[in-house]
Amino acid sequence: MKAGTLKQILLITDGCSNKGEDPVAMAALAQEHGITVNVIGVLENDSIDEKGITEIEGIAQAGGGISQIVYSENLSETVQMVTRKAMTQTLQGVVNRELRQILSKETSLEELPPEQRGEVMDVVDELGETAELQVAVLIDTSASMKFKLPTVKEALLDLSLSLNARTGNNQFSVCIFPGKRVDTEQLVDWTPKLDALTSVFPKLTAGGITPTGPAVREAIGMFKKKRSLRGLFARDDDEQILDESM
Repeated sequence: MKAGTLKQILLITDGCSNKGEDPVAMAALAQEHGITVNVIGVLENDSIDEKGITEIEGIAQAGGGISQIVYSENLSETVQMVTRKAMTQTLQGVVNRELRQILSKETSLEELPPEQRGEVMDVVDELGETAELQVAVLIDTSASMKFKLPTVKEALLDLSLSLNARTGNNQFSVCIFPGKRVDTEQLVDWTPKLDALTSVFPKLTAGGITPTGPAVREAIGMFKKKRSLRGLFARDDDEQILDESM
C-alpha cells in the first residue's frame, strides 16, 4: 500500500474572521480537493469568544481535520501533535477505504479483530513516517495576535524540527493573513528547506483585519499550482491514493 502525498493546511488563529468568504465553506472545498484543514486556536487570558471557538471547530470539521484550543504557552507542542494526529487520521481513512474494497463490504479499522487491527496500525504508523507530507501554514497576523506571535515563532521552529525527524519527504509553505495591502501574503513558497522558516520571523507583525476564508482559498490554490508545475516536468505514472481527488 502506497499512501501518496498527505496534504494539510495548518491554520493558526485566535478567532473570528471578519472579511471575505466563509472559512467553513472554504475548508469544505479544501476537503473536496483532498486537503485536510487543521485549526489551532490560540488563547491568551480567555480572549477567544464562543463565536470564535465555534468557527474554529467548524473549519476543522468541514475540512476533515482536527481543531485544538490552546493557551499560547502550550502552542509549540500542540502544533506538532495536531500535525501528526491529522496524518494518522488521514491514513486511517485510506486504510478503511482499502478494507472496503478488499472485503467488498462496509468494514472499518475499528471492526477488525484486535491482532489484525494492531498490525494495520503498525502500517499506518510507518506510512506516517515515510509518506510525503505537504503542509501549508496559515498564520493569523491580525491586530489581536500581537502578543501571541512570539509564541507562534517558537511553534514553527519546533514544527520544523519535528518534520525534519521524519524519514519521508517534507514540503511546506507559509502564508500570513492579512498581508500588506492584500488579504493573504505568501512568505515562503513550497520548499523542503525547513530552515527557511526563520526567514519569515521578521515579517510576522500584527495589525489589521482577519480574512480567514480568503487565506484558506489561497492555500487551496497553492496546492493546485504545485501539482500543475509538477506535471510540467514529470508524468505521474504511479497513481497516488491521496491524490485521486486533485
